[in-house]
Amino acid sequence: MQSETHIASMEMEMEMKMKGSDQNTPTHKFNKSAFACAVGASVISIIFGYDTAVMSGAMIFIKEDLKISDVQVGVLAGILNLCALVGSLAAGRTSDYIGRRYTIFLSSIIFLMGAVLMGYGPNYAVLMIGRCTSGIGVGFALMIAPVYAAEISSPTSRGTLTSLPELCISIGLLFGYVSNYFFGKLALKLGWRLMLGVAGVPSIALATGILKMPESPRWLAMQGRLEEAKEVLELVSNTKQEAQARFHDIKMAIGIDETDVVKHRIITNHGEGVWKELFLRPSPAVRRILLAAIGIHFFEHATGIESVILFSPRIFNKAGVTNKDMLLLATVGIGVTKTLFILLATFLIDKIGRRKLLLTSTTGMIISLAGLGFGLTMAENSKKELAWALSFSIVAVYVFVAFFSIGLGPITWVYSAEIFPLKLRAQGTSIGVAVNRVINATVSMSFIPIYKAITIGGTFFMFAGMSVFAWVFFFFFLPETKGRSLEEMEMLFCNHKTTNGDQPRNDVET
Repeated sequence: MQSETHIASMEMEMEMKMKGSDQNTPTHKFNKSAFACAVGASVISIIFGYDTAVMSGAMIFIKEDLKISDVQVGVLAGILNLCALVGSLAAGRTSDYIGRRYTIFLSSIIFLMGAVLMGYGPNYAVLMIGRCTSGIGVGFALMIAPVYAAEISSPTSRGTLTSLPELCISIGLLFGYVSNYFFGKLALKLGWRLMLGVAGVPSIALATGILKMPESPRWLAMQGRLEEAKEVLELVSNTKQEAQARFHDIKMAIGIDETDVVKHRIITNHGEGVWKELFLRPSPAVRRILLAAIGIHFFEHATGIESVILFSPRIFNKAGVTNKDMLLLATVGIGVTKTLFILLATFLIDKIGRRKLLLTSTTGMIISLAGLGFGLTMAENSKKELAWALSFSIVAVYVFVAFFSIGLGPITWVYSAEIFPLKLRAQGTSIGVAVNRVINATVSMSFIPIYKAITIGGTFFMFAGMSVFAWVFFFFFLPETKGRSLEEMEMLFCNHKTTNGDQPRNDVET
């Protein structure tokens, strides 16, 4: 961990840089190489999104074909996230050891194995093994894609590039819903197996393409491979001056002398001692960073998005939509909404900032979840079909998905991937992802029992209340990170006044 003296020296260095910031400010345009790298790494998120959405429709046919119970359906839905917990915890140390690029390659191979097993799926046991295998791949993918994108991008475009994995998850969700609709028209025993098996196709493409992408320059620097790190930075920066400035900041962050390029090569870091620095001897700044990362991941799913994504056919059925084709088409609408609003978020996140988008998003979620609870309660308790309650509930679902997708959805992954210090980033992010998967699994497996106990309307009132707690947490514990370099984050969280949303010192878009 950096000493207080080292942090102070970094802060003085940053202040000196600000005086000449007009000369060193990088341009606003995207670097094509950085953009291509972020898009390539994000393909793994398309596979995850597809796997999540396609199961929501496939469960209808799996239950009918394999004659399984509601409990088994719930376990099948939620087991992916419990296995993702294992994958995410393993991914942090793995990426510190073999690198970010090879970790993405490994996750694509794991996804391929899971797709093959689920596509074969002769019985419930094999289907569960395939789902668990895919879950481990999910854990790897959710940790590594945003970390790689954050480490490859510059401060002016980091929000956009780091939100690409979440956008790709939405694209995958959309593909999954469309797949449900078309494959659902095939024979019962064939349709759902094709739905689950085709996820292997992008896995093969990613495994082939990822090896042509450069390694993270920050990981290279941690291994002492400074010349390689410098070459990658020159590739993914807009100007040579920007590359030099980023290279200088990275060397400062890991404590390498400014003139040291070759001598440090023999010193490597494979993530040893990180958990001690995170949990046993954290500095005040690291403690706040860990709290922020765990908190935002907790609230992403505790506010109910997984219940809408995974169980949308049941929600629409409760609202009065009974035709199977109409149910699947309604879920396609969710995928379209999520994709469009996350796409909008990628353009806004580096202009408006993380904090404003997050608070606005959560406010809209509170209102729409309360509206959904009201609409479903009215529809469920009425003795006759209420057309207005049906329409109101469907609109509330789409509004909730829109507000989630423009803020909390993408910002969760951007924020948690950018706030940890370099040495702690991979394994710190993996802890956040592990929390994310635990809460995701909890919501997935408990949604049906909860709505049977307190009604489906009451369940969404509960999620609205959870969103209120989320808003309060975000307001008090998440400072603005827009425009900050990754190397500045620890200093940002050293400041006790994390609630004021002040603009960063380098808000001239450095």
